[in-house]
Amino acid sequence: MIIIGIDPGYAIVGIGVVEYVGNKFKTLEYNAITTPAGMPTVERLKKIYTEMTMYIDKYKPDAVAIEELFFNSNQKTAINVAQARGVLLVAVANKNVPISEYTPLQVKQSVTGYGRADKKQIQSMVKMILGLNVIPKPDDAADALALAICHAHSNKMNNMLGMNGVR
Repeated sequence: MIIIGIDPGYAIVGIGVVEYVGNKFKTLEYNAITTPAGMPTVERLKKIYTEMTMYIDKYKPDAVAIEELFFNSNQKTAINVAQARGVLLVAVANKNVPISEYTPLQVKQSVTGYGRADKKQIQSMVKMILGLNVIPKPDDAADALALAICHAHSNKMNNMLGMNGVR
């Protein structure tokens, strides 16, 4: 199973691609889609859509895992991130790839076993689980890999319980 994890953002979208077979993970790629601050909103969203489509075409994933939005106090940032997340969802939906959404709490619990894990704990576990030599950078890519790991664990549990397709 090939899974693309997406940490949605407006300036930086984290991308993590893993292959999960049995209980083994193989990291295929981690990276970020970046958009510069001076670029018009429509152009930034178009760049996010185009690059996400390229990742889907390149890896032909079986599933995509994306983080649910956590709204902070900055409304402008929240709106921009929500727009970018919508563009990401449309890019995935247009390629008919199943999408699963996870809260930060679900990701933390799945990757570290602890719902209040901090960023360093999550990054260390991502490095360990995936057998990487270094913690993935940027942080958004590490978060995207954590989402892919979370989905693999969740999907495995759903298969064991006979609940696939139930969301």
